[in-house]
Amino acid sequence: MSGVAEGPLVELSLLGGYELHGAGPAGAAVLTQSKPLALLAFLALSREGRFQRRDRVVALLWPELDQAHARAALRKALHDLRVALGAHVIMTRGDDDVAITPETVRCDAVEFTAAVEKGHLARALELYHGDLMPGFYLSGCVDFERWVEDERTAARERAAAASWALAVRFEDEDQLTKASSMARRAVRHAWTDERVLRRAMGLLDRLGDRAGAIKLFDDFVSRLRTDLDVEPSPETLTLASAIRSH
Repeated sequence: MSGVAEGPLVELSLLGGYELHGAGPAGAAVLTQSKPLALLAFLALSREGRFQRRDRVVALLWPELDQAHARAALRKALHDLRVALGAHVIMTRGDDDVAITPETVRCDAVEFTAAVEKGHLARALELYHGDLMPGFYLSGCVDFERWVEDERTAARERAAAASWALAVRFEDEDQLTKASSMARRAVRHAWTDERVLRRAMGLLDRLGDRAGAIKLFDDFVSRLRTDLDVEPSPETLTLASAIRSH
């Protein structure tokens, strides 16, 4: 095994955009190179210290190359990361496994997931500045695109669940303004999930903010029609009608 956990801590931000800090001027070059950045993100989002098979990595990032050329491309990308971030950041195990050395890279997306799992919901939402790697795209890498979209969706669902849990908590504590804000935030993070929308509408209705509940519904319908060309479900329409009738 190679890789020693020594040297400066690298901070990788992937939520709401992508930034890299703590790596010096050379680290900025990583952000301009799609494959090294994708490799760094993939390894960072693996569980801490978990090795990834090189065969899986090359299949994700260099599907157009044969095995020999794909492995050569991976070796170059790993070399570029070591040069930019420090040799201590990347560790290998034999010829087949590669990972981020534990405690050398701090990633906001990893911290966000950990905060949600530990129930530190307010902290989690402080970290969640938006979608994971928004707008990032690798041409011809279909499997990588599926992977990053799955990670993006999972993060969005965690943010929605954390927001809703806080909304319920604040309602129970009679902190109505905060409850309303978190309910709206849950809808923003899970805007296609009508169950979340109906819960939020119901909460706002209970708090006496019927106009706010109807605005949530109207905004949802407008976006649903524009982006997906579909109509809301009968359950959502019934709820909106009931709130309007009040």
